[in-house]
Amino acid sequence: MLEPFVELVTRLSPEMLKIDPQLITEACVDRSLSRIHRDTRFSKDKSLYRDNMWLVFMRKKQLYDGLPGFYFDLNPFGFSYGMGYYQASTASMNAIRQLILGGSPAFKKADKSFRNQAVFTMEGDAYKRSKYPDAPEHQREWLDKKSLSFNTHSKDFDLLFSDQLADTLLEGFRLLTPVYEFLWLAETQRETV
Repeated sequence: MLEPFVELVTRLSPEMLKIDPQLITEACVDRSLSRIHRDTRFSKDKSLYRDNMWLVFMRKKQLYDGLPGFYFDLNPFGFSYGMGYYQASTASMNAIRQLILGGSPAFKKADKSFRNQAVFTMEGDAYKRSKYPDAPEHQREWLDKKSLSFNTHSKDFDLLFSDQLADTLLEGFRLLTPVYEFLWLAETQRETV
């Protein structure tokens, strides 16, 4: 059951390490791969297996209030992939906002890169009322997020079961590299904000 995911991680790993040499790329459960079994101890649903599987490339294994990472998720309805936070910490988002408001060149590069592609959309819950109403609109899109991710969703099962999947994921992950570098800059500065 895990073999296709192990093969995919193995194929992606060398190129992912070019993006960030500190990414965890081991093709095993609890490193880059999700578990296939569900934790049924406290659930009414006692199904043994998950409905979805995912792989993630990040520096440390911290999903909640964690670090930015690249992911691929497969479920019965299709698949998604992208980069960002599963759930960003307040400290991370504050550091991101400080860099944006300070005119960071890394933000300008990330924003330009994001705006010049048509594969990924910016997602994440936003505040109902902007805390930065005087900021330019393209900045407010970032500033008003409570968490931040860049995702694409697909039902292209022909691609999913083709030899082109790994290349498609890598092409997308490379598009997101300037955004990833900006988020990591924020992570390095979040303790000082």
